[in-house]
Amino acid sequence: MAKILMILSAAATVRLIDGSDHPTGFWAEEVAASHRVLSEAGFEVDIATPGGARPTVDPASLDERGGVAEADAADFRRYLDSIEDSLAAPLPVAKVSLDDYDAVYIPGGHAPMTDLAIDAEVGRLLADAAARDLPIAALCHGLAALLSATRPDGTFAFAGKRLTSFSDEEELQGGLGEATPYFVEARLRRLGALPEPGPPWSSTVVVDGTLITGQNSQSSVETAQRLLAMLGDER
Repeated sequence: MAKILMILSAAATVRLIDGSDHPTGFWAEEVAASHRVLSEAGFEVDIATPGGARPTVDPASLDERGGVAEADAADFRRYLDSIEDSLAAPLPVAKVSLDDYDAVYIPGGHAPMTDLAIDAEVGRLLADAAARDLPIAALCHGLAALLSATRPDGTFAFAGKRLTSFSDEEELQGGLGEATPYFVEARLRRLGALPEPGPPWSSTVVVDGTLITGQNSQSSVETAQRLLAMLGDER
């Protein structure tokens, strides 16, 4: 069976610009909807985190604080419960071999801004995946993980790549606002990536070579479907 590596943040807080810690974690829809599309298509999905630490679901992604309807939240909870064994004992990123996988998938939530953005092992893995042209799909704030990907010569592995992420406009409208420690879109742009954000809160997916990026949680299903289309009959 073909396999996909899903990298989740292990962070439970993000430090705001005023120095306070804001509760966060992975965004429920981005994990549940993406994992469901991929697994129902016949792919085995392994979950990995820095250090193999158990990931935390962002509480706001399961209620009205995150704009999530009660019925949707219940559906996401049920699905996350169904993959509890994988969430409870993720693989350590440092022990993962890309030789075992057909693609990498990175959901968001603000948590990746805390650890995935600066984790050397995540950066090594993503830079290696990019060099191999292994498909990489990333969603929303999951794009923060790309910030860690530096080639041996010190250059950014995704410079010159067209992509999207949770946009600066969305962050100001319905994210952490001016309290955010940094804006993912702006930081990617400064490193030489070429962000192409769609309208706020739209399902927007950008594909450049083997890099597939979704703008927000609304893009979860489409991002996973684009990855399936790229992988074709490998499953």
